[in-house]
Amino acid sequence: MIKTLLRGLAAVSGLLVVVAFIFGFQVQQFLTQPVSDLTESKIIEIQPGSSAYKVAEQLHQAGLLSSPKWFVWYLRYHDQHGLIKTGEMRIQPQWTVEELAQALIKGETVKYPVTLIAGHTFEQTLLQIEALPKIKRVLNVEQTDELYKAFSLKSLGDENYPFAGLEGWFLPETYLYQAGDSDLNILTRAHEALNTTLQEAWQKRAKELPFKTPYEALIMASLVEKETAVPEERALIAGVFINRLKKRMRLQTDPTVIYGIGAKYDGNIRKADLLKKTPYNTYRINGLPPSPIALPSREAIEAVMHPDKTKALYFVAKGNGEHYFSETLIEHNKAVRKYQLMR
Repeated sequence: MIKTLLRGLAAVSGLLVVVAFIFGFQVQQFLTQPVSDLTESKIIEIQPGSSAYKVAEQLHQAGLLSSPKWFVWYLRYHDQHGLIKTGEMRIQPQWTVEELAQALIKGETVKYPVTLIAGHTFEQTLLQIEALPKIKRVLNVEQTDELYKAFSLKSLGDENYPFAGLEGWFLPETYLYQAGDSDLNILTRAHEALNTTLQEAWQKRAKELPFKTPYEALIMASLVEKETAVPEERALIAGVFINRLKKRMRLQTDPTVIYGIGAKYDGNIRKADLLKKTPYNTYRINGLPPSPIALPSREAIEAVMHPDKTKALYFVAKGNGEHYFSETLIEHNKAVRKYQLMR
């Protein structure tokens, strides 16, 4: 009987060894193999309040985790089950369990780019941001008072130009946002970037510029931005405008006329438009308009702070995106006939 008992114990021990071996092998496989056999990554959104078990099931349903229960056990064993972050995350199927756990704990959310466009007005910019996918809208283009409060800016008090005090105050660059970010968040970052850029450029500006304040330089930068799409021309156009200001000549730049026309602009500037006096028509007013007319780029701001030294007082579009620059009115009129009237 003792021999039988010993044989039984030996058999049980052998079975336990086999079970332990199999279990150890499975654990080793679970720890070292990829969490999924998918070939491409997927984005999942972890909601606030999700438990480790719920996240594991979510990953499993998405085909990104073959053993959700084991994954929960792994997190609990390492006391990490309460550390999972929320938001959209891109999960790579070739990760190990450890890499997956660390990614969920680190919580690096998916970022989306948005590029604010130089030369756009504030209204165009806000509408562009509000149309972004996964963005939270907290601003309203129709609630102008709230818009001014949001950025601590002042309205110019002209109902014909409700966004004038907001124009130009947002740097047109590429910003990254994540799902759930607001339009206010993006514009706040762009506003802070503009302030920093403008102040740094102002501190390093060239001598003898005809601007009393950084804001006047910002207004000029918006005119330069709208006048040319050729990077090499920015500083030269800035030089022309500055020459005209110093000589007390009117700037006579078409983009200000267009801004003055506002929503009624149909793509054409007529003689009546040039003759009509608006706060922005630089054919009729002296000096700068009361506000920027668009978002000036960093390059346009730099061009205004460091304009080319030139004797030119005029320029005319050549029809290929570039301009012809003239020092005298006679030369300019010849260029107008050549590049504009003869086309």
